[in-house]
Amino acid sequence: MKINDQIVCKITGIQSYGVFVTYEDYIGLIHISEVSDQFVSSIEEILCVGDEVETVVLEIDEENKRLKLSYKQAHPINPRIQKMVKIKIGFHSLSKALPHWIEKAKK
Repeated sequence: MKINDQIVCKITGIQSYGVFVTYEDYIGLIHISEVSDQFVSSIEEILCVGDEVETVVLEIDEENKRLKLSYKQAHPINPRIQKMVKIKIGFHSLSKALPHWIEKAKK
């Protein structure tokens, strides 16, 4: 195994900041920023404990048998599809709420 290899890992735990996995005798972490390019409100909506997932190896710590992995690099979204997906949370939601917040702050 080396950096940028695709490997299949088993999910052993999910926290708000990422997903813990095992691969052979290694323990790995997929940080929430490596789950998707889109906003992720809850990792449990995408992945479940016990699932086997394809990931890309970002870093290897041979001494401690630890891996840093990326789910999103193993599952890229076609750029044309990504442009068609409307943003549900993000700047657009904030820009709509901003005038209300300004009026509320003035009072």
